[in-house]
Amino acid sequence: MGALLKLIDAVLFVFFMVIALAAPLIDAQTCLPLSLFPDLLLDLKNWYAREYGDYLIAEKPDFFVGIVWLELFFQWPLALLNLYAILARKPWFNTTCLIYGASCLTSMVTILSELIGSHKASDKLLMMYFPFLGFGVLAILRGLMPHSGRTTSTIGKRPLLARDMAGEWVETKVAVVVVPEARSLGFDYLAADWVGNEWVWMWVWLDGLVGVARRISGCSLLKDECGCG
Repeated sequence: MGALLKLIDAVLFVFFMVIALAAPLIDAQTCLPLSLFPDLLLDLKNWYAREYGDYLIAEKPDFFVGIVWLELFFQWPLALLNLYAILARKPWFNTTCLIYGASCLTSMVTILSELIGSHKASDKLLMMYFPFLGFGVLAILRGLMPHSGRTTSTIGKRPLLARDMAGEWVETKVAVVVVPEARSLGFDYLAADWVGNEWVWMWVWLDGLVGVARRISGCSLLKDECGCG
């Protein structure tokens, strides 16, 4: 499951990067004054319109201009947020990805309905838009999947102070694992630590910059004094 999520995230990252660049540089020419853009970008847009026969860009119907405005003020910022979320493995990526996917899918259905219904679009032009329809569907599905930011175990990455069996704080290393059961119970991690002479499993949650954990049996506490937020 982890490998599949990483593959999906890689595909989405490429699409989000395309949107992050194309929206302000190419698509924005549909609704903003052309004097704002250099000749190179104007020539690139005109070449695309001629090469693929994209009459929507050439004729600029009102509904298409509205979709471009939506892209610039709503979808483009979300695309930037999603790029950051993928790179930083943010837990809110599912939410922003789902929102973007729903908006993108709605826009693409509208555009493709016009292209197919008008009988003016070539197969070449349709093949340019269909991948973005699939992109919207993939973004929605990814938004419905569990977050993969910390699904692997990390051992010894943070020095911790743990209370040993004698009641004193000692430096130790902790193996941290994220499991669905932890999140459903209101915790952030499931951690395993060598305390005293035994391995102890503990539920861990974050409290500001301090990570706090307790044994599942409720007998001990563990605190991260170096900040694990």
